[in-house]
Amino acid sequence: MQIVKATLEDAETILALQKVAYQSEAALYNDYTILPLHEKIEHTQEAFSNHLVLKALDDEGKILGSVRGKIEKGVTKIGKLMVHPSAQNKGVGRALMEAIEKELPSQTYALFTGSKSEKNLFLYQTLGYTIVSYSTLPGEATVFAFLEKHSKL
Repeated sequence: MQIVKATLEDAETILALQKVAYQSEAALYNDYTILPLHEKIEHTQEAFSNHLVLKALDDEGKILGSVRGKIEKGVTKIGKLMVHPSAQNKGVGRALMEAIEKELPSQTYALFTGSKSEKNLFLYQTLGYTIVSYSTLPGEATVFAFLEKHSKL
């Protein structure tokens, strides 16, 4: 597996992966209206202008996963971590998280995930993140867990 910077040409493939990867989240909450399942290609493409987007590739160059992040007011905000269902539980998500943190170093990292998403919460907590609050987001019924990680630069 290789982690590299994604390009705008990867946007459609990453969006298709997102719609597959987030099915399990929708099922967990019995809510198929979640925003990642209805994101438009324009929104995905726009992310490339203001985020660093990474992709995990298999030996044949197929995208197994992706994550995006940006530094905002000194905080690295990480989002849209996704791994194809066939590649889950094989270290892809962990590798993507470690890579985005390395590429966007800061003293504080912030992200959120569904509060019932036990596998996601377990991964983030093993990477040093702690839950700092629970809340909803505009347009979402899901209660999210907001997590942070503090490091010494």
